[in-house]
Amino acid sequence: MKITNVEAFILQSPFEITLPENSDEARGVKHCLLIKVSTDEGITGWSDVETSPHVAEAAINAPESGAGMFEGLRALAVGEDPFDVERLWDKIYRGTIYFGRRGVAMQVLSGFDIACHDIIGKAVGRPVHKILGGGRRDKVRAYASTLFRSSPDAMKQACEFYLKRGFTAVKFGWGVFGQDFKRDVKLVAAARETLGPDTALMIDPGWMVDRSAYDAVELCKALEPYNIFWLEDFLHPENYDGYASVKAAGVRTRLAAGEQEATAWGFRELIRRGRIDVAQPDLSRCGGFTQARKIMWEAECAGIDVCPHAWLTDLLTAASLHVNAVLPRSLFLEYNVSDNPMLREIIENPVQMDKNGYIPVPDGPGLGIGINEAAVKRFCVNL
Repeated sequence: MKITNVEAFILQSPFEITLPENSDEARGVKHCLLIKVSTDEGITGWSDVETSPHVAEAAINAPESGAGMFEGLRALAVGEDPFDVERLWDKIYRGTIYFGRRGVAMQVLSGFDIACHDIIGKAVGRPVHKILGGGRRDKVRAYASTLFRSSPDAMKQACEFYLKRGFTAVKFGWGVFGQDFKRDVKLVAAARETLGPDTALMIDPGWMVDRSAYDAVELCKALEPYNIFWLEDFLHPENYDGYASVKAAGVRTRLAAGEQEATAWGFRELIRRGRIDVAQPDLSRCGGFTQARKIMWEAECAGIDVCPHAWLTDLLTAASLHVNAVLPRSLFLEYNVSDNPMLREIIENPVQMDKNGYIPVPDGPGLGIGINEAAVKRFCVNL
């Protein structure tokens, strides 16, 4: 089997992206990148990538330079065997190194790697979790991943809505959080009061808010009465020593981070220096399944948990379900609840949550998620 094409599809939402008003749901991202990898045997693999799609399209379609270090991903991949994921990962990483190593180049490499695993699973008739070594579970507890609302009353209404939908865990992040410390605490208090003691509550304060490690410790202490499951990405992604300082302060709350991190060696630095409790690799940013396997090993060696970040379409949700399936210990599946037809309508067989708040791991070949190509064309702006 040989790769014959790598295509980038830039999708655009019909809605402008704004913070949710009152208890209304957020719209999600304005643009989304889909990657399609085709082969000479008619098997295709897909992935979504949360990145700047217009920049990513250029990284995929850039021509060969002849130097071997400034290459477009498509030029590096066409003619290769999609089963050679380790060798291909290294070839593309080295081939894009002068403009890559992180950011868009790493993100398109991540999406390409996911698509290759999708192809492998379809070719052998097995789900990706079989390729990764075999599932330990066939369903994963989901948490509703959403933005902070602007008032305690709006927070209560949002929590009531997620409870009615069957979620047993909720994460609030970003939005207005970080603008007013006293209001921040009131928003979390309102969420805990409404969710009750048995529903897990996670908080993502947003790393774009400029906080010192001291500020983060104060935030942890203020939120301790509300028994949050973890505090996520509350410092700049590269502030490893800041994370370590917060941990050293003796806070009781789990510290989670990593959605902006990439590669196993990057996560080794975050885990060892940052002393986090939960590593959160995003499969479309960290290097795909090829790096996720190694990140899982780094976390296992350090005795910490892995919970993939997944905030896009059900392609990324499915990929994260397969990783959760093979983890020694699975915490949650992040489920993007944003109200955005661009993210929903392109999926032929969306994941479904059961009445107990769990989402089954897809058991079809590859990712187990089908793409509605007609819907892709409807939202696509670069065809």
